Amino acid sequence: MLNRPQFFEFADYKIRNHDDEGFPYSYSGIIFLQFAWNIIHLLASMSYVFWDIIYLFQSYLISSGLLKKYKSLNINQIHHLAIVIESEEAHNTSRVIELLRWLTTLGVNSICLYDMDGVLKKSKDIILTELDDASLFELEAEKKKPLHEQKQRIVEFASLSDGKEGITRAANYLCSHDVKIANGTLVFTEANMSQALKACGYVGLDPNLLIVYGPARCHLGFPPWRLRYTEIVHMGPLKSMRYGALVKAIYQFLKVRQNHGT
Repeated sequence: MLNRPQFFEFADYKIRNHDDEGFPYSYSGIIFLQFAWNIIHLLASMSYVFWDIIYLFQSYLISSGLLKKYKSLNINQIHHLAIVIESEEAHNTSRVIELLRWLTTLGVNSICLYDMDGVLKKSKDIILTELDDASLFELEAEKKKPLHEQKQRIVEFASLSDGKEGITRAANYLCSHDVKIANGTLVFTEANMSQALKACGYVGLDPNLLIVYGPARCHLGFPPWRLRYTEIVHMGPLKSMRYGALVKAIYQFLKVRQNHGT
């Protein structure tokens, strides 16, 4: 199938060479189609610009505190929040630190930073230094007190390798322990898998909310066993992040009734 440029190039060739065979459109018809296409494209572009302006204006109103409903957030409902960043954008450490400061200002004390290639892991010393009293997740996990009750800020760093390695080790653990076998096939439950992951040291907290910064509208390989009851929100590129948009995303999450089964 021809796309728009190929179609009009093909049509122009047919008309210039007076070759009407297999081509049902006249020259005036081609002009009309091209004009209609340009009008549709213009209207679509204008609608995008319009909604971008509305988005920026609303973000400004939220940031300035003029919209009262966004001022009082029951942030205690978010026990753990995950941030997924596209690896190329994760190199922008200053933006990542600014984002974390926004979250801590809002009262979010338990955060997981994730990118596929482990870029954020390499910058964790810089990030933890800039956040002053933040503590590494692995150190706090060794304490007996439940992590979601910690008042100190906790930051966890994860990458795609954690998910792959976790699944591999858990599978090896299941195969080496007592697992039911039916008709020559291994049979195990979600509880068995959770136990295996825990035994292998992959215990991380399940985030209530996962925020994605990047072009892709997906979790980019974030460990799937930690997303059983997680709300995923796509925020666009990290370079275009705005405080007002972050507050709005958290507000919309908090006002939705959370059902986790009976």
